[in-house]
Parts: sequence; C-alpha cells; structure tokens
Amino acid sequence: MAKAMRPPDYLLGQRGIEPGHRIISYLLYTVLLTALAGTAWAAEQAPSVLVTTTNLQRGQLPRTVSAYGTVEADPSAKRAIMATASATVAQIYVRLGQIVDKGAPLLQMVPNPQTQADYARARSALSAANAQLQHTRELLSQYLATKQQLVDAEKAQSDARVALDAFQSQGAGGAKIFTAPFRATVTKIDANTGMLVPEGAALLELAPPGALVLKVGIVPSEANAIAAGNPVKIKPLGSSSNLSSHVLLRGAVVNPGDGLVPVEVAIPSNTLLPGETATATISTNSVSGFIVPHTAVLINDHGQAYVVQVSHGKAVLVTVQVLNEAGGKSVIAGKLDPKAPVVLSGARQLQYGMNVRLSSTQQRFH
Repeated sequence: MAKAMRPPDYLLGQRGIEPGHRIISYLLYTVLLTALAGTAWAAEQAPSVLVTTTNLQRGQLPRTVSAYGTVEADPSAKRAIMATASATVAQIYVRLGQIVDKGAPLLQMVPNPQTQADYARARSALSAANAQLQHTRELLSQYLATKQQLVDAEKAQSDARVALDAFQSQGAGGAKIFTAPFRATVTKIDANTGMLVPEGAALLELAPPGALVLKVGIVPSEANAIAAGNPVKIKPLGSSSNLSSHVLLRGAVVNPGDGLVPVEVAIPSNTLLPGETATATISTNSVSGFIVPHTAVLINDHGQAYVVQVSHGKAVLVTVQVLNEAGGKSVIAGKLDPKAPVVLSGARQLQYGMNVRLSSTQQRFH
C-alpha cells in the first residue's frame, strides 16, 4: 500500500479558500490517493514467473552435413583378378571378407577344350618352325639356300615360340593357380566353381586390409561446401561412440542412380569392416552470431523462432533467425540486447511485459 500523504496546505485551512471549496477539494484529493494506492497494489500483486537464465554470448559453431554410407574398399587400392584366357573355374580357395597373405592361392583355372586345342596348335607350330630352321641351316651350309631364307626361318621360329609362351602364361598348358599379389582382403567374388569364363572376365577383387573408405552420398546443394580434408565424425550403426576422420574425396558429378554427389571418408585402421553402415557428420565451415542453448529457442504460433530476454524485471520476446545448430547449441541473430540474460526454463509461460523472478542460481552456458 502506498504511504499516506499529507494534504496540501490550502486544504488545511489557509486563508482565501472558501470552506465549501476546501471540502470539495479535500474529497477529490482523497479519491485520487485511493486510486493511486490501488494502482500500486495491483502492480505489486501482478503475476510473475520464476525462471532460470543464462548470459548471452557471441561465438561461432561449425556448419555440419550428415549422411549415411557403407564401408567399402578404397577404389584406388582395389585389384581385380581377371581370367587370362577362356577357361573353367576348377577351385576357389578363399571366401568373401577373408584376409590372405601375399602368395596365398586364390583359385584354380583349367583351360577349356578350345583353349587346349589352340595351345596344341601353338606347340605344333613351334615344333615345325624348329625343324624348318634346322633344315634351312643345313641347306645354307651346302649353298642350297640363301641367307634371306635363313632369316625368314629364324623369324618364323621366334614368332611360334612367342605364341606358345603366351598360351603358357595364360595357363593354356594346364591348370593355373592364381595367387594373391599382396596381403589383402577379398572384397568381391564374381566366379563360381565350374563356371566357364571368357578371357578378361573378373574373378575376384582384392584390397589391402587397411585401405577402406566410408562412401556416402550428399545432396548437390550441400556438397558444394565440402572439400577434401574437412574433419568428419563417424558413428557406426548401433554404436554410441564416434571415430575422428577426414574427407578424402568429394565428387564433382551427380550419381544418376540416386541424384547424390559421392563423398569418400577415410576409415581409421582396424575400426570398421567392409559392408558396415555408419553416419558421417562432416564439418564444413563456421557460422558466427549469438550462441544459446538449443532449448532457449522457441517457436511461436506463426512458425517464427524467438527467445525471451529479461530487461528491468520484464519479459521481452525477441524474434530471431537460427543460423546453425550443433552439439545442443544454436547460433542466432536478431535485435537482441547483449546485456540482457536469456530465459532457459519457464520461457514458454511468459508473454511480453510479464514480471519475471530470477532463480537464485543462474545457469552458466559453455
């Protein structure tokens, strides 16, 4: 209640004021005091909300792009084992995902009937060329052949030997066992036992055990901000921990199959397996502004983001733009008072101009 005030002197009997006028003025003064006291009482009894706040601070947060992907062998490290001749797959000694040492047997191929026939003809051709060369030398010694004929016979013998060596290197002379050229993981098997394959057909695919990448697809509008070397957090499916890595390659074309830009992320050694699924969160650049906890940002009935600040004990609702979000924090911009705290808990109960009571413990935001 407002403190009682002493009436003005002219109402207390000063000369020059008619008694009747003094009575009327005194009554009006009493009414005015009552109204003022009622207003003060109403202000004291106005509803207020107890809130917790945090100081507004400037800073920056990294902009991130997230996508799902699958662990695959690094394309630049893959080695395809291909059929060197038309042949039949006799034995396969490895399994998908198996790690093999250098020189370990991978599969056995045997030549098909046509290849065997070609090989036999090549052997016969070399035998005939050897005999012809020997006969030409004898004739030359008897002056019954020319030196040019000897040169031609030597060339025919050389060509026949090269042809036979080629068939032998392809395994046409019998069963051929393919071995691992380096310590590797078998990442793909394209052949089956008993399969007849043509020359050049893919049989197996190998990759060094540590040469793995996480291959993800990014929408073109977000891919432009990604570059090789950008830091990445990898979270395997079903895991609660993250792996630190970086971008190896950002593609420059859109995959027609899914409309996404391919991005390859390095895999730390001995962490993930081929075929495993994981999420990649790529940090591209930083966004500056006022940083607040994500929970401090509210959405009004019109779909606009806003925060509540406290100024002179009153709630002030400020419309903001959310520039970026990461790690439970938001970067916002708007007509904010840098010195006014931001309401964390209790903000949804506040309307513009409402009285605010601050909690005795203010939260610190880092």
